[in-house]
Amino acid sequence: SLFQVVLVNLLICMVVFYTVYYVVLSVCFAAFKIKMLDGLAPFDFKTNPSWINPYYLVLVISLEITFFTCGLLFALVVEEWVWDYAVTVTIIHIIITS
Repeated sequence: SLFQVVLVNLLICMVVFYTVYYVVLSVCFAAFKIKMLDGLAPFDFKTNPSWINPYYLVLVISLEITFFTCGLLFALVVEEWVWDYAVTVTIIHIIITS
């Protein structure tokens, strides 16, 4: 049914989103030479926002790169309704991190 297809596509998009996020986060941690890669970094919104803090910069940059990359990958995965899946994944990520 259509509902099952939507749920499977949403699950695939969530897996793609967090996989890309962790890969980009790892690359950014290495680029900024931050030694401690926290496994819960994508869910860390308690870091004080400061453009001087490299940990905060890594979180912001990796999230922005992830959103851009996933927008392209979602188009390959679901082929239609890309914005619906992208907004839904974003809302789920915000709910999880809040």
